[in-house]
Amino acid sequence: MAMMRLRREDPRIVGSFRLHRRLGAGGMGVVYLGSDRRGQRVALKVIRPDLAEDQEFRSRFAREVSAARRIRGGCTARLVAADLEAERPWFATQYVPGPSLHDRVAEEGALRAADVASIGAALSEGLVAVHEAGVVHRDLKPSNILLSPKGPRIIDFGIAWATGASTLTHVGTAVGSPGFLAPEQVRGAAVTPATDVFSLGATLAYAAMADSPFGHGSSEVMLYRVVHEEPQLHGVPDALAPLIRACLAKDPEDRPSTLQLSMRLKEIAAREAQGLPVSRPPVQRERAEERNTVRPTERYTERDVPGRGQERGAAERGAGGGERGSERDRGPGRGPGPSSRPSGGPRTGGSRGTQSRTGAGTRPGARTTSTGRRPANPRLLRQRLFVFVVVTLVVALGIAAAQALQG
Repeated sequence: MAMMRLRREDPRIVGSFRLHRRLGAGGMGVVYLGSDRRGQRVALKVIRPDLAEDQEFRSRFAREVSAARRIRGGCTARLVAADLEAERPWFATQYVPGPSLHDRVAEEGALRAADVASIGAALSEGLVAVHEAGVVHRDLKPSNILLSPKGPRIIDFGIAWATGASTLTHVGTAVGSPGFLAPEQVRGAAVTPATDVFSLGATLAYAAMADSPFGHGSSEVMLYRVVHEEPQLHGVPDALAPLIRACLAKDPEDRPSTLQLSMRLKEIAAREAQGLPVSRPPVQRERAEERNTVRPTERYTERDVPGRGQERGAAERGAGGGERGSERDRGPGRGPGPSSRPSGGPRTGGSRGTQSRTGAGTRPGARTTSTGRRPANPRLLRQRLFVFVVVTLVVALGIAAAQALQG
């Protein structure tokens, strides 16, 4: 994390902590690197003077700090101390060494799918603990995620709020960062755990593309896109695109839960690390119209699931055999091409019907002819031929013996 020298106007002592460097500044205040008498390092945020004079903000700040104390889990920076009655309220959290996700992407570019999934799984698990404490972060973004040697950490709960609270500090002013805010935050509706899921989806899209899924522009333009336009995920790997798109659903009810997200991202991370194909996520709840408009490369195809290509081939043969030529071109054991429908779409009854006609009363592996009949067993054919020859010889000898007796 980049550090800057203290400025002339910066305090040197806050509470029992000595300040050493500036870590950053934001809309709420300045964050410093400090240490206590035992040498424990902390990240200490001092609130802006104009906000400190706002009694409504002080009341909210006190409730937020109280809620943050309840958060348990290893994926957040632990709250160490706070002074809510100071002239300029402040709070200190455990210092987390390591760059932010924003800085890592800015320096190294887009991350690999396996790394994005691994980071996302850890963050989702951390959000489970945050939400269990009745807190919604409300400002989850790449700069608020630190990549420590022990894993990613969620920081800056300065505007965190209880589940169900409004997202507006003043009329018409949304709290948070444009491009990572959920639509309900922009509208001023109540926040829920699904609000953080949207922000996490936008954050993972940024890590995978090195760009915001809602582009760039003024705050007004960005907020409009979040509410009214679909995210652009052209650079997101196919293994992650459907899940991230589900996180970015406009309706909070259509987004996966943090627990579902954590489990699914762990599976994707494991498969990507081993180079295995990834099946379609079960937690994805796309609307019917979204399934029809998503680009084929942003969906999971049936080639991702072993054996499903053969199942589709059987369904097509049962429906009339129109795809036999294309199946021969693809070769045995391959799934359908990119133009085929996604595996998560509605299935027809052709597959089950074909299996019931060819599978009933037939041992596994038996082949059928074009008329649906099984070819004769070669051994049985030989037996029948032998019986025919023997019977013919016996009849011929009988006829010959009768003629000899008559002569």
